[in-house]
Amino acid sequence: MAQLNITLDTELLHGLFTKETKDEAFSKLLEEIFNQVLIAQSTEQLGAEPYERSDDRRAYRNGFRDRELTTRVGTLTLRVPRHRNGNFSTTMFERYQRSEQALVLSMIEMVINGVSTRKIENITEELCGKSFSKSMVSDLCKKLDPVVEAFRNRPLTSEYPFLMVDAIYIKARDNHRVRSKSLLIAIGVNEEGYREIIGFHLSESESETS
Repeated sequence: MAQLNITLDTELLHGLFTKETKDEAFSKLLEEIFNQVLIAQSTEQLGAEPYERSDDRRAYRNGFRDRELTTRVGTLTLRVPRHRNGNFSTTMFERYQRSEQALVLSMIEMVINGVSTRKIENITEELCGKSFSKSMVSDLCKKLDPVVEAFRNRPLTSEYPFLMVDAIYIKARDNHRVRSKSLLIAIGVNEEGYREIIGFHLSESESETS
């Protein structure tokens, strides 16, 4: 494992003991430590320090790419090393990626359950210290469209001796206005007695014609 010697700026250390800048100093401290950890991991994987001539060298450095990491003390900008063979790897972001995926799924679930995108923006800012705009939440939910279409157009391979059609009213945006619409749901009972949602259709009202 690579030897990690972390060097810290005296001004940064001084900020840790100043009430007015403590939070910002902690954020910069964590950012500096993480960046030095990434450089140490890069050195370990390459088998050589920067500009070092070594028979153990396995590849060469190819600059950095910036990546933001949201933490409890703020958003950190990390400089992730790049290798010419493209083989640099780190486990530093794995936990963040799991948390990020959970957050995205939670936002999508809130939309499905009827929470407005404006409220979601306020909730995420309150909980995470970082807001997700209404347009971003809407774009995330658009990823569900192919899944929904695949479900609606799937082949029905079972037989359904019984069929029920019901409706629920939901709020839907139509021509830049939010209106109440009827979501018609077809439920089939298969030969084993289990109910399955066969399909659904958004309509103006719960009527025989619809």
